[in-house]
Amino acid sequence: MGWDEVLTLWCAAWGVAALVGYGMSLAGVTKAQRTVRLTGRIERVREPRHGGSRAGGISVVVSYRDPASGQDVIVTNDGERGETITCAWEGREIGVSHPRGRPHAYRFSNTVQEASRGLGRPGFAVFLVYVGLVVLAAVGRGWPWALIGFGGPGAVFAAAHLPGPVRAKNRRVERLAAMDSVRGQVVAVLKDVSVDQDDGHTLTTITPVVSFTTREGTAVTAHCTSHLPDPANAYGREVTVHYTAADPAEFTLDRAAEHRSEGQDVTFNVVVTVVLAATAVAGAAML
Repeated sequence: MGWDEVLTLWCAAWGVAALVGYGMSLAGVTKAQRTVRLTGRIERVREPRHGGSRAGGISVVVSYRDPASGQDVIVTNDGERGETITCAWEGREIGVSHPRGRPHAYRFSNTVQEASRGLGRPGFAVFLVYVGLVVLAAVGRGWPWALIGFGGPGAVFAAAHLPGPVRAKNRRVERLAAMDSVRGQVVAVLKDVSVDQDDGHTLTTITPVVSFTTREGTAVTAHCTSHLPDPANAYGREVTVHYTAADPAEFTLDRAAEHRSEGQDVTFNVVVTVVLAATAVAGAAML
């Protein structure tokens, strides 16, 4: 079997997968559509033990309203429960989800999630079909077509999405400028040790935990993994915490460093757009 046949089968197989995925979405039977998404509220926060592990995140007790019974349900994030809760305070709203009919298999997310149609997998299948078509064109008509096929649409896609990071950067800069500042304290330093199974090297991960109370009276406990000098010996240290009043989970110990880093994402997107465009131009010049 030649490359043409292999690539044709590749495109056909992923095309069928995409059609099946879109059909399941239209029928409302994808995994995402069969997931019940709810809003939970943190009722209690347990302060991490100094010297403990960061595994499982900050221990919290969460309540949510069961839509089937109308009763309040109390759960914890013990065990494997979705996203790790790294910032918590009493009253914080987080996402709770579970498969339809299986409330015991609940999962947490740091933000309340919107309903999804489950189009991620069929969309990725369409992308794989496109990859197969580009490679097929390159095999049949010369490899410069691969540069055009990947670089041209990629540059258009990157350029179309470039305003998003720019707007995000501007909003972030505005929030940094409006942040309040309070005193906080490192209430625990967590330590996790793992061993690389390949070379036997030991990796130690240090995670300081900072506690602060906002001007509005909200007591926040959060993992603090950046802008803290000598984190291994930070237990008990007092720090200045800059936070966003609307969302205390958005905080930093070094506002100036955060401000300097804001332009990096935009720069990266610009570089990617230029490189992809240059790739397409180079491919066209080689035809």
